[in-house]
Amino acid sequence: MYAIVEINGQQFKAESGKKLFVHHIQGAEAGQAVEFERVLLVDNNGTITVGAPTVAGAKVATEVVSPLVKGDKVLVFHKKRRKGYRKLNGHRQQFTELIIKEVIA
Repeated sequence: MYAIVEINGQQFKAESGKKLFVHHIQGAEAGQAVEFERVLLVDNNGTITVGAPTVAGAKVATEVVSPLVKGDKVLVFHKKRRKGYRKLNGHRQQFTELIIKEVIA
């Protein structure tokens, strides 16, 4: 059984026992239980239910493993040739690590 759930504007495939790295959730603490109710699709052993826009009564129960995980560094380099203009900027996205406890359909 799995579900497609929307978390912070992004869609994820949620299966029981899997880990997800989602954009940082404000106020989340380690060990805290979080439920997401924007379930867009549920597959229950071959029976697919598609929401319009969400599936009524469906939830995804998760637990916060780590409230703040930094992603890989992304380097952004700007240059204009023959002008002496160079700019290097780095960015590390902040994520929250979740583990899926169960999908409630």
